[in-house]
Amino acid sequence: MYELFNIQNKVIAITGGTGVLGSSMVEYLAAHGAKMAVLARNKQKGNELIERVKAKGGEAIFLQTDVTNEAILAQNAEDIVAKYGRIDVLINAAGGNMPGAIISPDGTIFDLKIDDFRKVVDLNLMGTVIPTIIFAKIMVANKQGNIINISSEAALRPLTRVVGYAAAKAAVTNFTKYMAGELAIKFGENFRVNAIAPGFFITEQNRTLLTNPDGSYSDRGKAIIQHTPFRRFGVPEDLHGTLHYLVSDASKFVTGTVAVVDGGFDAFSL
Repeated sequence: MYELFNIQNKVIAITGGTGVLGSSMVEYLAAHGAKMAVLARNKQKGNELIERVKAKGGEAIFLQTDVTNEAILAQNAEDIVAKYGRIDVLINAAGGNMPGAIISPDGTIFDLKIDDFRKVVDLNLMGTVIPTIIFAKIMVANKQGNIINISSEAALRPLTRVVGYAAAKAAVTNFTKYMAGELAIKFGENFRVNAIAPGFFITEQNRTLLTNPDGSYSDRGKAIIQHTPFRRFGVPEDLHGTLHYLVSDASKFVTGTVAVVDGGFDAFSL
């Protein structure tokens, strides 16, 4: 019997796969039978993640990468095809921020470090565009493909301080919608591109913004909780259901969408 949400044996490549959210996605999808190709910079974290997946009976490989380097990504894609024969899904989860692209509470836009801003845009935007183009070529040759980008709450509302990251993620959202039309119109209905916009999840990139050294919430963290109807930050597991839906055939007529997972933050105002 056909199972709408079955992802058994789907070959899924994920960039940024060793991060807090990325590694959780890898372990979840592998536990449901997907064959995971984890792409990230940190080889030690990557190998440790693969060991955890395999210890639980999952299938995964690690490939060291740089999401802004076309040659490395092209080799990554070739290696995945050599191992598994195809690539069914690409999850663009690589991203991050830099202090110079953040405006401090007592600073102004004139304190912005342009070089850091450019690096943040390269990592988040170009680090989505380049893998998408390279992996989409393989998907087109295979006559089907599914791309899931990780956007952000910051792409939906102009949050204070994170000017570089927000600008880059807003561009990722726009690129998601563009690619949804581009692939479907030019190559057919078996191609879809969607995004997930997580709300506030504590990761290594934002921990110092949202919490104090003792683990308590910072003033910014408290303000976010006050504006989140669920009155908490997200945990990685909160993304699994939406991710599973977008990976599976349950969403086969869904493209160009941005699924917001934020505990109600975007919908709430005083």
